[in-house]
Amino acid sequence: MNSQLKIKLLLFTMLIAIFSFAFISNSTNKDYKDTILRYQSNEAFGFGEKLEYKVGYKFITAGYGTYYIKNDPTIQNGRPCYDINFVVRSLPELEMLYKVKDSYRTLLDVGGIFPWAFEQHVREGGYKKDFSAKFDQVRNKAYVDQDSFNIPEYVHDIVSAFYYVRTMNLSTMKKNEIIYLKNFFEDSTHSLGVKMLGRQVVEVEAGKFNCLVIEPLVSKGGLFKKEGRLMIWITDDERKIAVKVGTQISIGFVGAELIKYSGLRGPIKSKIG
Repeated sequence: MNSQLKIKLLLFTMLIAIFSFAFISNSTNKDYKDTILRYQSNEAFGFGEKLEYKVGYKFITAGYGTYYIKNDPTIQNGRPCYDINFVVRSLPELEMLYKVKDSYRTLLDVGGIFPWAFEQHVREGGYKKDFSAKFDQVRNKAYVDQDSFNIPEYVHDIVSAFYYVRTMNLSTMKKNEIIYLKNFFEDSTHSLGVKMLGRQVVEVEAGKFNCLVIEPLVSKGGLFKKEGRLMIWITDDERKIAVKVGTQISIGFVGAELIKYSGLRGPIKSKIG
């Protein structure tokens, strides 16, 4: 083999090694099937759960929103995940005034209730925003486009955080007590507080429920534009389904109310009648 051919082969081998190292360093499609990670007990939700809401102001319905978990697991990094989606659409007859077409998706680890991937697509009037991130929950890295960021252990996105909170025993929390999670969005990690406000009976189209009232203290990346205090009424039982979500602003209460549900993991014991 002549010297020029040897040099070419050496350069080619080095080039392959560099690209392989880059792939190993930055790939988010790793196989963690046999890796021991956190286990979080979950009696709140499961595959096939679907929660449907009407969105509006007082008695005016402006659109509809749906949380749904696909019927079958999605495999991410070798691990089964809940494929959770949240979509909001304005009514067709109102789109000439203000069109809303938002969607969020998280791939939530079945065993540990933490996210491996998140994406957000917001279309509200003339406003447009797209964001996606993949999480390496073993190496504590978040990947956004071509960039990587250090993240704390078992960091959340804004959707996965809500589903994780649903698995917690909130009934033992005292009024005004706050629990804190970590939420990654865009290029940094933020504190996400969940404050217990108390208990209340709430009646919506889907029925009448005994509810816990919580207040997410969201700094960035939320599902609603915060102009006032954001509050969530969740069923006071194992399911912790969001019955009502909204914020009180100067013109009144703006938010979403549960109209239909299906595919639950078990009965809603807090339902009245």
